[in-house]
Amino acid sequence: MVELDEIDRKMIARLQIDGRISVTTLANVLGVARGTVKTRLERLIETKAIKRFTIDLGDVETQEMVHAVMMIEIRGNAAGSVQKALMRMPEVTNLHRTCGVWDLVIQLETTSLANFDYVLNRIRELPGVSGSETCPLLRKVI
Repeated sequence: MVELDEIDRKMIARLQIDGRISVTTLANVLGVARGTVKTRLERLIETKAIKRFTIDLGDVETQEMVHAVMMIEIRGNAAGSVQKALMRMPEVTNLHRTCGVWDLVIQLETTSLANFDYVLNRIRELPGVSGSETCPLLRKVI
């Protein structure tokens, strides 16, 4: 667990508003040196306090995008290796450990049905995956 101080929290809050802000501009906004921002940002990325930078689309037509939730059953003690493999897949946008029949629940986002099929096959072929169930998300309600 990474401990964040006030500067870290302010920096993260500003990055959530504009993830493309330059280090120099961010330093000016926070009132600290450019080197301070650069060092702190590198530390936050290295410690995975910041996992990735992403884009949230507004009212852009995305009918080609395929969204789904996939529940995965893991055989034996392969949860760690399966989890690491999933974390390297850009189509996996969320990953949760759970208990019960399913060991992992992931959210997928692909650009087409063909890509969706390819990603599902890649996941099902991971060593340690013994079962899965996938629910495509048809349309967002709220």
